[in-house]
Amino acid sequence: MRTVIVFNHPNGGSYCNAILQSIIQGLQIAGHEVDLMHLDNDGFNPAMSKADLKAFVDHQPIDPQVIDYNERLKKADHLIFIFPIWWDIMPATTKGFIDRVLGPGVMYDHHPRGFGLVPLLKNLNSITIITTMNKPKILYALLIGNLIRRVMLKSVFKTMGYKNLHWISFTSVRSVNREKRVQWLSNLETRFSKLK
Repeated sequence: MRTVIVFNHPNGGSYCNAILQSIIQGLQIAGHEVDLMHLDNDGFNPAMSKADLKAFVDHQPIDPQVIDYNERLKKADHLIFIFPIWWDIMPATTKGFIDRVLGPGVMYDHHPRGFGLVPLLKNLNSITIITTMNKPKILYALLIGNLIRRVMLKSVFKTMGYKNLHWISFTSVRSVNREKRVQWLSNLETRFSKLK
């Protein structure tokens, strides 16, 4: 099995980075081939240019990095996103990845009858989004409305026609004790060591 991880955090010492290492270790235990798209280290440009927009409309990417990411996504059995929640939503680089990479002709196409979208990545069995934030869970759910669930799971991937969608949310990260953060990492490694 091949798992593509889309990672976005510029700080190598972040808790997101610890999550990434735990997940990679779990996937390797499960015998998965791991393909890491480290958006920060790769210098991914999230801004959509006029040329990019035309390429999006034409279903013909022109940016070599976008083309490379597209080809790698086509080989994925599982797709995992890891990023922090900043100001209640994903960082700009993750949003830019959605805008520039997850485009028509690769992730989805328009239904031939003109209504809805059709998923194109037939090998993709699951999509998991893993986030961290310092806000308490109840505050994010009640006051903000769980924007990641609404934007990424429902508006993006469900609209594209993908199923088996998961969101793992780690909240109050800064205020919980070290033992709990370590336990979270252990649980993640165990969970992904059983991914099939």
